[in-house]
Amino acid sequence: MHPESHVSYEWTEPSAVYGYKTGVSLHSHTSHSVESLTFIHGLFLEYGVLRPIFRYYERLSLKRYGLKLNFEAAHWRPPLVPRMAFDLESRQIRALGLYPLVSITDHDDIQAPLLLRTMPSSRHIPVSLEWTVPFEATAFHMGIHNLPSAEAQRWMDRFAAFTAAPCQEQLTAMLGELHGLPEVLVVLNHPMWDLYAIGKEGHLAALDRFLTRYGRLLHALELNGLRHAAENGEVQALAARWGQLLISGGDRHGMEANANINLTHAASFNEFVREVRVERRSHVHFLQQYKGCWEQRIMDSTVDAVVDHADFSPGWQRWDERAFHPDRNGVMQPLAELWVNGRVPLLLRAALAVVRLSRYRSVAAAIRMVLPRVESDLPEVVG
Repeated sequence: MHPESHVSYEWTEPSAVYGYKTGVSLHSHTSHSVESLTFIHGLFLEYGVLRPIFRYYERLSLKRYGLKLNFEAAHWRPPLVPRMAFDLESRQIRALGLYPLVSITDHDDIQAPLLLRTMPSSRHIPVSLEWTVPFEATAFHMGIHNLPSAEAQRWMDRFAAFTAAPCQEQLTAMLGELHGLPEVLVVLNHPMWDLYAIGKEGHLAALDRFLTRYGRLLHALELNGLRHAAENGEVQALAARWGQLLISGGDRHGMEANANINLTHAASFNEFVREVRVERRSHVHFLQQYKGCWEQRIMDSTVDAVVDHADFSPGWQRWDERAFHPDRNGVMQPLAELWVNGRVPLLLRAALAVVRLSRYRSVAAAIRMVLPRVESDLPEVVG
C-alpha cells in the first residue's frame, strides 16, 4: 500500500487537530538515558577560547583529584524522572483537547516504561526504547516501540549483544522477528544525523546501503522535533525516494515537551501501530515551539542539563548529581561526590554561569555573534 504521510504546523494550521481524538508522543528521554559528554570535549577543541579552560581542568584533575578527564566514559542524565516526563508529554497533548498516548524511548533501556507501568494511570504505556545499531563506520538509532511485556527483557539482552558485537546477518534476523510481531513499531530515528561524524557523504552512502538491506523491515522514518528544519526536509525527500512513511519523534531531553506529535483516531497504542503498519497512514503535527530559533532551542535543552531544580527529589536537584565521571579507581560516581569539600571549582562555576545566562534571548544572541555557527542559516520550518 502506498504510504500516506501528512505534515501540518500549529502556527499555520491550528485547526489540524480538529476531528482527531488522540495525540501520540513518540521518542522522548528520561533520567534513565545515559547521554555522552563527548560533545563537551568537542566544544573545547572547536572553540579556541575554551581550550585554556580544558587544559586547566586536565591539570587540576590530575593534581587535586588524581583523575584523568575521560569524556568517553563520563555521561549525564536528562533531568526528568519517568513520571515527570510522562506527565509533561501528557499535559501538552491534553491541552490540545486530545487523549494522550506516550511512548518513552531511553537509550538502550526500558526501565522508565516498566516503572511507569506499576502506576494505575499509566499501565497502558508501551515498552519502548531507542536502540543503538552500529552499521559499518556509523550507527543508527532505531525507535523500537511496544515490545511484548513478557519478552521485553529477552529482547533487551539481544539488543545489547548486537550493539556490543554487530553482525549484519543477525540484524536481518532480529528486524525480521520484530516485523513479525504485529503490535511492534520500528522507526528509523533522525536518519540524516551523522552520529559518529564520519562526514555527510560517508553517512549518506551508509544510509542508502542500510535502507537497501533493511528498508522493507522498517515501518517509518522520523521527522525529529529537535533536529534542524533543513534536515527534516531532507528526511521528507528520503522518505519519498524510498517509499517510506513519515512519523513524528520529539527527541525531548530537557524540560521542553516534544515539538511534534502524531494525530490519530486510534484509541490505543496497538491501534496506532496498525494505522501505521497496515493502513500506512500518518499525520505528523509540529507544535508551536518548533517554530522557534533552532540554536536557541538546542541551547535551552543544554541549559536544562546544567541548572539546579529545587523542586526535584533530593539527590537529583543539583546538576552535578546528574552528571557522572569515573573516580580514581574507575568507579562511576556523581560529580558532586568528586569535588574537594563538595564545592564546584570556581572556574567551572563561572563557565556554567555564562552558559545559564544563554537562556536569556539577548545574551544568547550575543553569544551566537561571538561563536561560529555550526549550521548555516536555513529555513526554520519543514517543507
